[in-house]
Amino acid sequence: MSTERPDPAVTSAVDPLVPPSVPSRRTFIAASTAVGGAVAAGGLVAGSPPLGAEAAVAAEAAPGSRVSLTVNGVRHTVAIDNRTSLLDLLRERLGLTGSKKGCNAGACGACTVLVDGRRVNSCLTLAVRLEGTEVTTIEGLEKGDRLHPLQQAFIDQDAFQCGFCTSGQIVSGVGCIQEGHTGSPEEIREWMSGNLCRCGCYVKIGRAVEQAAGRK
Repeated sequence: MSTERPDPAVTSAVDPLVPPSVPSRRTFIAASTAVGGAVAAGGLVAGSPPLGAEAAVAAEAAPGSRVSLTVNGVRHTVAIDNRTSLLDLLRERLGLTGSKKGCNAGACGACTVLVDGRRVNSCLTLAVRLEGTEVTTIEGLEKGDRLHPLQQAFIDQDAFQCGFCTSGQIVSGVGCIQEGHTGSPEEIREWMSGNLCRCGCYVKIGRAVEQAAGRK
């Protein structure tokens, strides 16, 4: 009869030759893996915030301010998140949707408005910085039932197609005229170059600006 002690790694847990207090290597590895997984899972559940919780907390803690500005002749005082753009204030809070959100990166000019008479891309302008300013949007150009001369010129010259960029083009054209940059078609094109028209109505837009400026 052999007296050789069997290898604990291959001996059953009920083998009488293996002391019950000494776990086999397989048993030890399996138990360690199970415990480690449970600890990791428990740590994930207990230590990690729910999905989106951090964003919600950050949104609640966002600094805000009150800003007073005049838009199209009407005084507004609103409480806003300091990150609010002028474009979002106009569209979402004041209901002035004529200024369009195109690229939302200051590259297309569809959101152009006048701030104290100067052209700005409202998508890149923080509303909180406009305390006490006067803002003019496309809705503020018309006087009663009478269109602004440039609005009428756009109709006369058929200077639009899909119309998405038109409000920004007109407001930018008004600024261009007020700044005195209408000496020639080339000058108009240069100073209107920040406003893109995907339909390609640039020639007619230039003619409309010329007409409103009194050059046609």
